[in-house]
Amino acid sequence: MLSISNEKMTQEVVLVWRKIPGIERSQRPFSLATEQHQQWKERWDGGSGGGGGAFACVSMAEKGEKNDFTPTREQFLRHPLALLALVPRDAALFAAGAVAGAAAKTVTAPLDRVKLLMQTHGLRAGQEITKRGIGFIEAMMLIGKEEGIKGYWKGNLPQVIRIIPYSAVQLFSYEIYKKLFKGENGELSIIGRLAAGACAGMTSTFVTYPLDVLRLRLAVEPGYKTMSEVALNMLRDEGIASFYNGLGPSLLGIAPYIAVNFCIFDLVKKSLPEKFQKRTESSLLTALVSATLATLMCYPLDTVRRQMQMKGTPYSTVLDAFPGIIERDGFIGLYRGFVPNALKTLPSSSIRLTTFDTVKGLIAASEKEFQKIMEENRQKQT
Repeated sequence: MLSISNEKMTQEVVLVWRKIPGIERSQRPFSLATEQHQQWKERWDGGSGGGGGAFACVSMAEKGEKNDFTPTREQFLRHPLALLALVPRDAALFAAGAVAGAAAKTVTAPLDRVKLLMQTHGLRAGQEITKRGIGFIEAMMLIGKEEGIKGYWKGNLPQVIRIIPYSAVQLFSYEIYKKLFKGENGELSIIGRLAAGACAGMTSTFVTYPLDVLRLRLAVEPGYKTMSEVALNMLRDEGIASFYNGLGPSLLGIAPYIAVNFCIFDLVKKSLPEKFQKRTESSLLTALVSATLATLMCYPLDTVRRQMQMKGTPYSTVLDAFPGIIERDGFIGLYRGFVPNALKTLPSSSIRLTTFDTVKGLIAASEKEFQKIMEENRQKQT
């Protein structure tokens, strides 16, 4: 942009160069004044002496003069969907992920509580006394008997608090990493998609991991009533490092899980006929398939992570935990709590991914509606 000024007025000049295919450039020489500016000549020639024409357009407008085609209040009232276009895209996706995640966690909290109890029961009861695990029905009855109906949602508040930033960071960073891993042709390969999902999963886990540890302690250790009480006791008795106990297996577990989950979901949705891609049931079914495959692959690492997070755990590394769990509970011990976790994964992943897909569609529709109104206003003023 060039600025031209004199005593009477100040103007802005916008210089735009465009290639126009099929137009031969003029054979007439530049004027002497123009040839003195080699960069202009090179720009005209295309910089490499190649064929094809070029076109330069200079537009001048009074400084401060502004064409405002923004929709009026009356237009927004007639087209309320266009209001969503005023919200920054990242903020809209952040809110959608947060609400979807919070709703999914609240609905599936009882199953999550049962899963945690099944995963850690042997360690809580004492390794020397209790050698066998606890079953799904037995865990359900135990929670109801000892804590009542509210016990099924014990520890849900910190989980909801955790899922809001977790979903926001994960979904936002996934979009960023997808851009970073795109190839030279602008396409995202399967390997690039897997890498983007893995990095997004590790980023969100690292940021919110202390809240996950607090949620676990509040859910499975007796005597605690609030998250702040758990946090203060951990700081006093175990130090700040205790908030990151089991981070290694958590990162190892979440990276392949999110990578496989997001990759399968995206690829399956993309492979569907166009008329099915926007249907809600397609998102639900695709989310179920992707979450099931990802859970089967990564669940043993989740069990290891939970047992390493427990106070007084005998395991200091992943290599200690795997043989220790197998020796105490057998190979099936790595999959303790898998059934309630699988039952939880269906509504949780379906609600989250389907809501995210739906909101992305609404955002696209709102932007289209907004641009339509802007174009109508532009045509009225010209």
